[in-house]
Amino acid sequence: MIISRTPFRISFFGGGTDYPVWYRKHGGAVLTATIDKYCYIMCRYLPPFFEHKITIRYSRIENRRTIDEIEHPSVREVLRYLKFCRGVEINHDGDVPARSGMGSSSAFTVGLLHALYALRGQLLSKDQLAKESLYIEQECIKETVGSQDQVAVAYGGVNHILFHQNGEFTVRPLTISRDRVKELGDNLMLFYTGIRRTACDIAESYTNGIEDKRRLLRVMQDLVQEGISILGSNQAITNFGELLHEGWGIKRNLSHLVSNQEVDEIYQAALDSGALGGKLIGAGGGGFMLLFAPPGRHAAVRERLNRLIHVPFRFEFSGSQIIFCDPEEDYSLEETRRNGMEIQEFRELIIPLKRAATRCV
Repeated sequence: MIISRTPFRISFFGGGTDYPVWYRKHGGAVLTATIDKYCYIMCRYLPPFFEHKITIRYSRIENRRTIDEIEHPSVREVLRYLKFCRGVEINHDGDVPARSGMGSSSAFTVGLLHALYALRGQLLSKDQLAKESLYIEQECIKETVGSQDQVAVAYGGVNHILFHQNGEFTVRPLTISRDRVKELGDNLMLFYTGIRRTACDIAESYTNGIEDKRRLLRVMQDLVQEGISILGSNQAITNFGELLHEGWGIKRNLSHLVSNQEVDEIYQAALDSGALGGKLIGAGGGGFMLLFAPPGRHAAVRERLNRLIHVPFRFEFSGSQIIFCDPEEDYSLEETRRNGMEIQEFRELIIPLKRAATRCV
């Protein structure tokens, strides 16, 4: 059995410039960070005693005989990509809901790829993990997704990520003091709006005709360097919050789907309570809202937004990891028959044991 743990990410600046349709012509850059909220993937080889060959548990359960029958796009394409021939069981759990702007779909793909490679006894570098996850989402699933999520969650940490015209990327960890990182974290608040949306639908609304938005995207990319300069200097940390406010105003002009009346009302309520700036995490439309507010104003902001879920968090710096590895018995039909136990006999033996274990839990 293998368990992978992959962090979710929050983005500060540069979102939109990480789409291949943009950066392959102009280059792109983002400032992003991963936090201590995670996507967990457990996988193991499935014993050959069932009618199905593949079991997948996420918000629903799929029992399938072939890869082609799988409805979950990421699971289907990762298993195809790896040419997985053996029966496998995959279980997903996460600290935040899907379609919430935290890069959950990419964290799932990165974590699944990481876990299945580990199940085969192979470990990927962070670079390989990010690149293969990008290939699966953009080329195999063919979703309209950017490239920051996969890279951010594979590497972990607070990073300046550059996207080059040749399709490559460079990850530059921010070289700022631990005290400065803590100061930044102490001024940030995360709230779940409860509004779910599909990121690729919003992304398509501003990647279609993206050349017409060149001025906006270039300004958004410039904000990345400004944010890095603030964090790496002796400037007041409040300047970072004001820059977030400026960036959100620019991003809202990318598409009418980036924000809506409910989101605007939440954001304005936060400003009225003492927040200096903020943004929706991810493509926009809903999900999680990141706010920058001086610590002395946090109580007032929480009180004003008390109908929303406040999610305390800290930065994390490990990226996707294998946190549990337990080699298990390699079941095969031939071994079972050699041992004189038929499949039905095995089921009759093991099912009561499983039921007893469940009652104990």
